[in-house]
Amino acid sequence: MDLIISNSDGRPIYEQITSQIKALILSGDLKPGEKLPSIRALANGLRISVITTKRAYTDLESQGFIETVQGRGSFVAGGNMEMLREEKRRQIERRLAQVAADARAAGIADSELREMLDLTLEGESQS
Repeated sequence: MDLIISNSDGRPIYEQITSQIKALILSGDLKPGEKLPSIRALANGLRISVITTKRAYTDLESQGFIETVQGRGSFVAGGNMEMLREEKRRQIERRLAQVAADARAAGIADSELREMLDLTLEGESQS
């Protein structure tokens, strides 16, 4: 699992880890039941504090993305596909809101934006 920590990112390191692992789960790169690196191994690999890594795993667990089994480690949570889909929907809604704001700032009418989206969707379905 390749995670990238950026000092220029305004978010705390634990949030960077959390968002990247969530993205890997949502994209299917990490499958339900797949074992994650131990907290210590991930901390060593990223050269960060164990406390920071533990915070990221705790957040992921509280959000239902991972499960931790005492003595066995942390695993991608299974059986919560609806929750994962809802998280993905929220991400898409945020991106669409940004696109709508950008379109309005550029003077693009809502009807033109809808037409652009329809054309994009048609192009995707033909691929």
